[in-house]
Amino acid sequence: MAVLVALGAFLMTLAGGWTAQRVTDRRHLVLGLAGGLMLGVVGLDLLPEALNAAGTEVFGVPAALLLFVGGFLLAHLVERLLAHRRAAHGGGENDGRAPEVGLTAAAAMVGHSAMDGVAIGAAFQVGGGMALAVALAVIAHDFADGFNTYTITSLYGNARRKALFMLYADAAAPMIGAASTLFFTIPERVLGGYLGLFGGVLLYLAAAEILPEAHHDHPARSTLLCTVAGVAFIWLVVGLAG
Repeated sequence: MAVLVALGAFLMTLAGGWTAQRVTDRRHLVLGLAGGLMLGVVGLDLLPEALNAAGTEVFGVPAALLLFVGGFLLAHLVERLLAHRRAAHGGGENDGRAPEVGLTAAAAMVGHSAMDGVAIGAAFQVGGGMALAVALAVIAHDFADGFNTYTITSLYGNARRKALFMLYADAAAPMIGAASTLFFTIPERVLGGYLGLFGGVLLYLAAAEILPEAHHDHPARSTLLCTVAGVAFIWLVVGLAG
């Protein structure tokens, strides 16, 4: 049953990626929406879950928040290093953005989707009510995951085939994650730490890359509204799942 629910996540992820492809003539709106979705996922979904799961504090600060800040700094460091290496070799296209950053970020999205599948499988082991709530949350926000995976990969100048490859990998990941729960479970504190780290990476991409790009050529009110709509959609998903 958990794998069948993950199949719904597979389809929703593909739907999100398909939507991102079809609206390329409104790229600023796509990026504005993607930034809002990412901000909503981080602030309303990942961080609360990370704080609940990680539990422990390190020198007066929750471990999940330390890893959140670490994830933000790690994403910044990786991007700067790759951009510097690319510039040193004469690769100035894509406004200085390194395609490797897009692929790395998309790979992180794939890993997160696999963890979504693990969450579905674990919830089915707990009971029906918990399984329904988790399945609803995962399936609904996997639309955003697919949307963001394709958008991030493309934004950094990667070819369309690479963006599609990452999209399909992201779509398949929940099914693999759900199936894996037949063999092992992830300790809650480890899961909380992972969510905090991943949340920091996503926030960096949204705040430092996606949203500035969305408003660079089209500082329109409609772009801002798309960002707000993305946050509101994740809020709705979290509220329905709760």
